[in-house]
Amino acid sequence: MPTPLDVVTAFCAAWSKLDLDDLAEYFTEDAVYHNIPIDPVVGRDNIKAAIAAFTTGWERVDFELRHAVADAGLVMTERVDRFVSPERTVALPVMGVFEVDDGHIKAWRDYFDINQFMSQMTD
Repeated sequence: MPTPLDVVTAFCAAWSKLDLDDLAEYFTEDAVYHNIPIDPVVGRDNIKAAIAAFTTGWERVDFELRHAVADAGLVMTERVDRFVSPERTVALPVMGVFEVDDGHIKAWRDYFDINQFMSQMTD
């Protein structure tokens, strides 16, 4: 069985493919995903739909994992998430907290400044 750190590292790497089915498989059926400025999303299918909604229009999303630490089933990441389209690349610093159980993510919380994202969306 992969360690929680292995699960989160693989999940972050998988984003570059933007395969929604693959990303969804990392979660438990009742997982909770919370982009802290936005309301939490509960359930694997709803998480998949939320990911689909905020990645529409982007060719690629790359998670640059700067640091990751793990303690039992908790993994904390410092990342730069890059959203790439033909028109622009948006780089967003993110602090993520993952709770992993039995090889799957049961909770994912990301902390970031939404204004950093939005300010890069205008030319």
